[in-house]
Amino acid sequence: MNALAAAGRGASVHTGRAAFRRRRRLRAGLLQLVFIAVGLGLGLVVPEFTRGPVLPSRPVAEMLLATGFGVLGAATVIFSVLFLVVQWAATTFTPRLTLFRDAPIVWRTFAFAVGLTVFCATAALTIANRDEVSVVVPISAGVLLLLLLTLLRNLLLRAVAAIQLAPVLGSITEQGRHNLDVLYSREDVRDPRAPNGPAARTDRPRSTVGWPKAAAVLQRVDEGLLAGAARTANAVVVLRVSPGTTVQHGTTVAEVYDGELPASAVLRGLETGAERVFDQDAGLAFRLLADIALRALSPAVNDPATAVQALDAMEDLLRRPVPARARPREVADRAGTLRVVVPLPGWEDFLRTALDDVIPAARNAPMVLIRLRTLLEDLRGTGRGGALLTMRLAWVDEELGARFSRLRNALAQESRESRESQGSQGRWESREGRDDG
Repeated sequence: MNALAAAGRGASVHTGRAAFRRRRRLRAGLLQLVFIAVGLGLGLVVPEFTRGPVLPSRPVAEMLLATGFGVLGAATVIFSVLFLVVQWAATTFTPRLTLFRDAPIVWRTFAFAVGLTVFCATAALTIANRDEVSVVVPISAGVLLLLLLTLLRNLLLRAVAAIQLAPVLGSITEQGRHNLDVLYSREDVRDPRAPNGPAARTDRPRSTVGWPKAAAVLQRVDEGLLAGAARTANAVVVLRVSPGTTVQHGTTVAEVYDGELPASAVLRGLETGAERVFDQDAGLAFRLLADIALRALSPAVNDPATAVQALDAMEDLLRRPVPARARPREVADRAGTLRVVVPLPGWEDFLRTALDDVIPAARNAPMVLIRLRTLLEDLRGTGRGGALLTMRLAWVDEELGARFSRLRNALAQESRESRESQGSQGRWESREGRDDG
């Protein structure tokens, strides 16, 4: 038994399933077809109810047709709001921010409006040649219309939140926290260079898998599909790219060990697209927050307060329990044998993405430089990344000294006084402890 498989024997069968389970999302077109089918079915079935009070069919049919064609205006409202919010987010925050565009409520509301139109038109045609119709028909149309209005209200509230800074930063931070908590669970916080680990393997792979298409972003890894294919071939698939990485034509995306596994079987487990998505991309939240801070610090915008808010969100994410160099994610089959290895970025990568572009951009913004200095000192106080944080703290001090020397001296004096005060308090508490003893 090889070393990599032996390491996988001790892994949980479900390791990585929560993070790498591919989300089964209905595409917008399929969702619309489902609602159209439901609306057609209800339009044929509801008029068949004969119990209860009845109404003349002609005015009911006219009401249904008016409602159905009127609801089509809701589609215009939806796409107008979508266009406005997407354009606003791209110009104000970052063009990589797609939270509102991808929000399920947008496409569900549109699909519901289309389904309601189909229902009204079908029901009106069904009762056209009747003298009377049950009151259930107009009541059903009224209830569905109220549901549509509720969805439109929620959609508009979501749109208003999507163009405001605080809700946007909150949404990005929430997505980032969720990804970090799921991807970097405690059993995965181990040294990637540990004995028998994936990085310690020295034998040559049986085959390598290159990317055969044009450049694309790796969005998701279907670990269940890859693990099943690897188990059938008695192989181990070691990916060399992580979600969020742009793969170029000919780039090695995976290596296959032990067994023979066709490249097509590996590529089927990789979902790519034109842009990064949150599902398995741990670094996307840092990228978006850095983009917002950089845009706020640009000469055209010159909004340092927005950059400070983005740094507040960055610090929240940088405080999450993520190893400096994360061990690749390991996925075992039902027998406990390791089958798939997916690399993950570490805390060093997140720190680089979050701060290394913002620090030079903030050279003319003392408010942002002070916040960067505080952020780095607070992170260093947690006892992690000492050398990395010290280097960037010196970088911030250089930027402060080059343009705001008095401010840097004042901050240095405050730091010294704070340390002396803490030292005096510690000595006083120690003396009190001895006196009590």
